[in-house]
Amino acid sequence: MSNANLYALFRDRFPDDPQALFLDASGGRSLRYADVDSESGRLLTLLQQHGVQQGDRVVVQVEKSIDAVMLYLACLRAGAIYIPLNTAYTAGEVSYFLCDSTPRLFVCTPANAAALEAVAQQAGVASLLTLGSDGRGSLIDAASALPSSDDIATVAANDLAAILYTSGTTGRSKGAMLSHANLASNALVLYEYWRWRRND
Repeated sequence: MSNANLYALFRDRFPDDPQALFLDASGGRSLRYADVDSESGRLLTLLQQHGVQQGDRVVVQVEKSIDAVMLYLACLRAGAIYIPLNTAYTAGEVSYFLCDSTPRLFVCTPANAAALEAVAQQAGVASLLTLGSDGRGSLIDAASALPSSDDIATVAANDLAAILYTSGTTGRSKGAMLSHANLASNALVLYEYWRWRRND
């Protein structure tokens, strides 16, 4: 069957020149398209080393950063289900989300690791890694020494890619399940609506 993996669809649209600029972020850091493949590939290798397989869930409570985007892409490549959490959630709230989503891996900030390690253990999470907005933490430290995987899991269009928890205004937050097809459709709509160009 054809591969509906969102990363595969994204990868098919890379420019012919892998050294073309992908992202120029504040703080002076930039990424080429070749970097996207290699950096997400190293994180994919790390996920695989921590036992993350297709269909497993990865909960992430970190600040926005380039490395966080690469982790998201690595989860897509693994066929794992990416579950982002608001960084303002307390340990008690995180405990609920971990117990509800049953992830294989939890990634949090280095500053919160001490408080959340016991929470993750009680929820039965197999592994905990850390990632700071400055790129520091056990996630990047471990991945930097690893080879970059070329894998992209083959998925169906309706296979889950992400779970986004709602605000829970009438009770406990509930996970909204988004497939690879959902996310691809959302991306195309935003691309057309915002009229992105190569120099944006």
